[in-house]
Amino acid sequence: MKKIIIILSTFLLIIQSSAQETMYPALGQSQTIALTHATIHIGNGQVLEDGMIVFSNGKITDVRATAPVADAKVIDCSGKQIYPGLIDAATNLGLDEISAVRSTRDEYELGDINSNIRSVIAYNTDSKIINTIRCNGILLCNVVPQGGIISGSSSVMQLDAWNWEDAIYKPDGGIHFRMPSLIRFSFGDPSQSDPVKDALEQIEKVRIFFREAKAYFDEAKHEHTNLKFEAVKGLFNKTQTFFVHCELVKEMMIAVEFAKEFGFHTVIIGGTDSWKITDYLKENNIAVIINETHTLPVIQDDDVDLPYKTPYLLQQAGVLYCLADNNNETRYKNLSYNAGTAVAYGLTKEQALQAITYNAAKILGIDDRTGTIEKGKDANIIVTDGDILDMKTSNVIYAFIQGRQINLDNKQKQLYEKYKYKYNIR
Repeated sequence: MKKIIIILSTFLLIIQSSAQETMYPALGQSQTIALTHATIHIGNGQVLEDGMIVFSNGKITDVRATAPVADAKVIDCSGKQIYPGLIDAATNLGLDEISAVRSTRDEYELGDINSNIRSVIAYNTDSKIINTIRCNGILLCNVVPQGGIISGSSSVMQLDAWNWEDAIYKPDGGIHFRMPSLIRFSFGDPSQSDPVKDALEQIEKVRIFFREAKAYFDEAKHEHTNLKFEAVKGLFNKTQTFFVHCELVKEMMIAVEFAKEFGFHTVIIGGTDSWKITDYLKENNIAVIINETHTLPVIQDDDVDLPYKTPYLLQQAGVLYCLADNNNETRYKNLSYNAGTAVAYGLTKEQALQAITYNAAKILGIDDRTGTIEKGKDANIIVTDGDILDMKTSNVIYAFIQGRQINLDNKQKQLYEKYKYKYNIR
């Protein structure tokens, strides 16, 4: 009898483990939900103690001090912290699953000018990484293609969907230009061509492309449709953002002057040296997406902690910026901890939170829908036991995307439970 019970228990455990392998997207919000008695971090610098958030049909309907609510599912969040869902403004999530396995990577395309490439249609909603980073509070990502000089268009995706069509939050919001490096390495082979000259020739190639695209749009009719030109139409009518990937002062200044020729709305991605030209960036209304702070300086003579200080330097100068985490080694989950490190180097906690919520939403052009916890915006909300910026205490216990309560299980949690059972760890 005891053997039968053991066999049956093992069978049930296998069934349970198999069921855990599949995590379905949540159904649409079916009833009003009220999160009560929490400390609410609005995302714009304000904090509401003992506050309440009410949301219905995916939209926030009320944010105020806790009070009785009729006809709502009430979740008591006493002692908890509530934040807007975090936004990673530059990542290849869903395009690169296992970097060492070519068949799981779909972020690159052949050729130099690939303006017609759309990251959105390659986005894999079944990526195991998605479930992992949701547990760290990241609910939206700007998915960016890579490769070439003009890589294509990025799209903002929400991280709970059956397919890429369902996941779209803002499609084709920007075209990505990867500025060729303007560094001449002293240890390079002298027989090789001048890398700076080659870079300037590539930049001129892109300039010619955009001049031809402008001429194409100036014509009333076209005998043939040019897909590469059609893909950048939004840059000329300012419905798209021109994202320039570059690091150094000369690269950023060339990029800004390049974009001014065509009247593009421009954002710098990377911007290691952006703190050196803050007046220039402000004058030209250029925002910066800092790739990550957990890294080393680009220039050998820079302070070793410069990447940690850069957010504070931009904050003090009044430059609009946000933080992103596109590190394949950490699989993007360190976004909030990058912001936490910036707190140790000058930012306040609310400023650091803005750098991964409201500021990111503004730069991506979705701040009318998300980025802060305000009436009328989408209910993209996370609830934590501790401080979302602190690796030691952060623990996301609830997450809602457009009002839907999403599953916070993931492969790592399943493996933890599996081997805890195997080794009888209590």
